[in-house]
Amino acid sequence: MIFSSTIFIFCFLPLTLLLYFLTPSAWKNFTAFIVSLIFYAWGEISYTLVMLLSICVNYSIGIYLDYAHERYKKSILIFGLTINLMLLIAFKYINFITDNINDILTLLNYSLVVMPPVHLPLGISFFTFHAISYLVDIYRRTTPVEHRFINAALYITLFPQLVAGPIIRYHDVAEQIKSRQHSLALFASGTERFIIGLAKKTLLANPLGELADEVFNLPGSELHSDIAWLGLLCYSLQIYFDFSGYSDMAIGLGRMLGFKFLENFNYPYIACSIQEFWRRWHISLSNWFRDYLYIPLGGNRVSPLRAYLNLNIVFFLCGLWHGASWNFIIWGMIHGLFLSLEKTRFITLLERSSPLIRHAYTLLIVMISWVFFRCSDFSSATHFLAIMFGITQEPGALYNIALLINNELIIALSIGIIAVTPIYPYIKNINPLKEIMPSMASTSSSMIFYCSLLILSLIKISAGTYNPFIYFRF
Repeated sequence: MIFSSTIFIFCFLPLTLLLYFLTPSAWKNFTAFIVSLIFYAWGEISYTLVMLLSICVNYSIGIYLDYAHERYKKSILIFGLTINLMLLIAFKYINFITDNINDILTLLNYSLVVMPPVHLPLGISFFTFHAISYLVDIYRRTTPVEHRFINAALYITLFPQLVAGPIIRYHDVAEQIKSRQHSLALFASGTERFIIGLAKKTLLANPLGELADEVFNLPGSELHSDIAWLGLLCYSLQIYFDFSGYSDMAIGLGRMLGFKFLENFNYPYIACSIQEFWRRWHISLSNWFRDYLYIPLGGNRVSPLRAYLNLNIVFFLCGLWHGASWNFIIWGMIHGLFLSLEKTRFITLLERSSPLIRHAYTLLIVMISWVFFRCSDFSSATHFLAIMFGITQEPGALYNIALLINNELIIALSIGIIAVTPIYPYIKNINPLKEIMPSMASTSSSMIFYCSLLILSLIKISAGTYNPFIYFRF
């Protein structure tokens, strides 16, 4: 079940909100836990037990970690982290590991390892990282252990962020799980945020994604440089609006239930360096890797060479976290390489250049890396890049770019390019009507705006069949 589906918007969400607000305060967490289980079981009923097992194991280890003698705490933490990582490896990486072992065995003329395909449970990367942060926060005494099972279970299963983030760290929501305030103003802001995210997904990401899919699925003999650049532009916008739209919907749903989640995106495509890009893109993930991996490895407190190594380890694992494929690893290593480069004298040269050059450099690196993220294998990614830059040109590449463009795409592309910049908040803050009729004008114009977006989104959902969500596979 995805947030931009009719079953969620017209059935699950209203019933959940009705049940939640009819439930007495003392039982709200239990209600939220049950509806979150139903939400997960809707798409992964056979793997709900895996998630429940993870909850029980991490809850028990958390209690034991809190009560254990100081000399045993580190060993208990390592045990807990190992359990979580082994669960992730078993379901997400075992086939990837087996395939690579078999590649080596084939070269050595040995018998191959037979491993049946293992299905990837929805959101396993996200709820595993939630569990890890829970144990580490207890070990670091960042927050006290949660003794109530339902509260600990709700942290991992809370449906707005269960299957695709943002990654919520335990110390950020521990107090909200125990006690939170509900208000009409918070609920209204959550509704507005949900509508914004829904519009991003349905009105921008989906039409842009259709064009991107068509271009990336074209055979090389029909692909031309201008078509490749158009497809990559659409994909770069699609992945941003798809994931930031989902994050907006998750943050909005959290507010409806009284939770205040941290922001996950901050206009990443206006960045003027790769460092700045990662301060703006998928903020919850980059902060997670910084606090739970990069800093424990030594961070910037070690020698420059070791710091570069730490960065590349982090982004190797960041790529691997996104998917069990060498293409994802290459995507991560590209970012790790340029982040390391920006810690050398190169950053001085970059800062001395004009903002336009810095911005062009950042977008070029980010978009090139997206090719590896989107393509299924290394050879197709390199071939796509070769066509993009005119290095390779198939003699029969006569596919007309005009065949791919329609009015909906032009509108989505135009609005998308504008919407990746903070122009809307700027215009919103200088609205002259605010000075003339501050309360009535802002309220009525906002209602018209959000109602229009909701109606257009629902029309698009009802009429369309193309409604994927990229990050579900992670």
